[in-house]
Amino acid sequence: MLKKILLPTDGSKNAERAGEYAISLADVSGAEIIVLNVIDTSYLDSIPQPDIRNSLEKELRADGVRAVEDFKNKLEESQCNGVCKNIQFKIVIKEGKPADVILKTIKEEAVDQVIMGKSGKHGLESLLLGRTTDRVVRDADVHVSVIS
Repeated sequence: MLKKILLPTDGSKNAERAGEYAISLADVSGAEIIVLNVIDTSYLDSIPQPDIRNSLEKELRADGVRAVEDFKNKLEESQCNGVCKNIQFKIVIKEGKPADVILKTIKEEAVDQVIMGKSGKHGLESLLLGRTTDRVVRDADVHVSVIS
């Protein structure tokens, strides 16, 4: 029986579809859904001005919070029409390399299953997994469902 589902989101259409699947599964199993957004701020290290770097980091964090809340609300409304009493959501926003953070969160939160979107969107990429998804599929110690 599933107790915790990790739903990493980047706000893409594939992530939305993964969320719909996660809600269906959680509604049946009673599992909690952990909606995770990872802010990749590693490129900010190249900005020499600390005030600009800090300002951009705060803005990225605020955007992440907004995106995850909007994502959660949209999923609740579209899939459940607000009546999925079985489902509990936990919002988590972290910083770091997305694949590393997802894998670490699996262990920290004792996740039973990961449901994530396939990130390829155009041309040949639509046939392949994104780098983050590919790494999570290869390295996770739990079942990973990839939704496209």
